[in-house]
Amino acid sequence: MSGLPLLHERDGAVAILTLNRPEARNALSPELACRLADALDEIAQDSSVRAVVLTGAGDKAFCSGGDLALSLPLLSGARRPESEWDRRFLADDGVNARIAQRGFDLGKPVIAAVNGPCMAGGMETLLGTDIRLAVPHAKFALPEAARGVIPFAGALVRLPRQIPYAVAMEMMLTGRAIDAETALNVGLIGRIVPPEALMETALEIAQQIARNAPVAVQQIKRTVIAASGVTLAEGYEMEDRAKATVMATDDAREGPRAFMEKRPAVYRGV
Repeated sequence: MSGLPLLHERDGAVAILTLNRPEARNALSPELACRLADALDEIAQDSSVRAVVLTGAGDKAFCSGGDLALSLPLLSGARRPESEWDRRFLADDGVNARIAQRGFDLGKPVIAAVNGPCMAGGMETLLGTDIRLAVPHAKFALPEAARGVIPFAGALVRLPRQIPYAVAMEMMLTGRAIDAETALNVGLIGRIVPPEALMETALEIAQQIARNAPVAVQQIKRTVIAASGVTLAEGYEMEDRAKATVMATDDAREGPRAFMEKRPAVYRGV
């Protein structure tokens, strides 16, 4: 594999991002965090990308969180910046927000292919994804309280909305991990997949999404996220606005026409 800490590849309309620090359990170093934030910025602005797959290199971990030797000491002031990556990571609050999609409108569905333990900042990144597959040996944890800190990239708000409150609180207050079966049962992930089928399954889902009308896909994701926590009346207004946006597109006419003509639809995102 390339020596870069992040691999950014394409498979047609699908972007594939691989956290590539297997020797460090794919921990988020300042350089990896900045490169991942930049890649997501680029994807957000690239209309040819219609779905994203996020995974980790190797089979030891999806992501073990922020690098305890490099990243967290910078944030606590225990280590002084030594590189341009360090200085940018420390100065740009948006880096952590973008990699966790916290207040960042990516506009493209993200499929997480969790190839191993997913911990701390890795789990906060996971909570910003839309579809989640995991191998049987995956584990999930937010151990920050045991390290003297707290989750700060969205987990305090997202986790109790995505899984039962009592399960979320036990995870965050004790720091204990849950296994893949438990994560599936509480709804944190959608499927458990054999390791040898993980990327094939993730790419199959991503390609299916990529074949759909992109404006419709974007409006589904944006409306679901925006409607979380609002009243039903406010949510219905958001849904109505999304409907108006989608129905004004050429793709909304192409889909039914292609169905009637018994041919694949050709969606252009307009």
